[in-house]
Amino acid sequence: MLELVGEHPRYGYRRIWALLRREGWRVNRKRIHRLWRREGLKVPRKQRKRRYLGHSANGCARRRAEHKDHVWAWDFIHDHTRDGRALKWLTVVDEYTRESLALEVGRRMRADEVMDVLVELFQLRGVPEHIRSDNGPEFIASAIRRWVDNAGVEALYIEPGSPWENGYAESFNSRFRDELLDREEFENLPDARAYGTRYRLEYNHRRPHSSLGYQTPAEFAAGCAAASVRPTASLRQQHSRTPECLPLPVPKPILS
Repeated sequence: MLELVGEHPRYGYRRIWALLRREGWRVNRKRIHRLWRREGLKVPRKQRKRRYLGHSANGCARRRAEHKDHVWAWDFIHDHTRDGRALKWLTVVDEYTRESLALEVGRRMRADEVMDVLVELFQLRGVPEHIRSDNGPEFIASAIRRWVDNAGVEALYIEPGSPWENGYAESFNSRFRDELLDREEFENLPDARAYGTRYRLEYNHRRPHSSLGYQTPAEFAAGCAAASVRPTASLRQQHSRTPECLPLPVPKPILS
């Protein structure tokens, strides 16, 4: 068995068992598995197939935002502090007004922490009709999908491996990395949070946006229909919406 492993280091115990049987050894597969584990050889781990929920019909080119708080987009972007420890940023943007609605950071970001961010946003701003994301494990977690559905929000999952279909989130992340993450070295988590807060205020209130006719997102949002949001007191109630802003172009894909 060890000679065969030396000749075929990428074979698992089942294939080695099959080769032994072909060479005339009368041995069952369970015995080879026991010997394999005893010798400390690599045993391939069983993997659960990942479930994908998205498709191209949910991309930003086909399901376009028509007014303020019609479609939000969320995504993650990764960085690190000076000591090399991981930082995970959650970004949420309004696709129509381009506002940065949330810019949260932690060492990790679990599904329950993502829900906490959404709860706060819904309380402050109201409930959007749709929220677009990729198929990241935090976004497709059953708790997230159940909670979003109970809030009356339709989750738009894009086609796996097609980040351009979540183009507004990708566009924001590209600017965020270029203008902050690649320029600043964070000492620790509170330092990163402070920088993130300043960047979000700068982005919304002082940074002219080319797709908005060089208005800031906050200026553009102020001219949109104030009644386009659903109140949190009645999450499933549908309200008529009359957009008062001109439709915006779909952003170009961000190629990495």
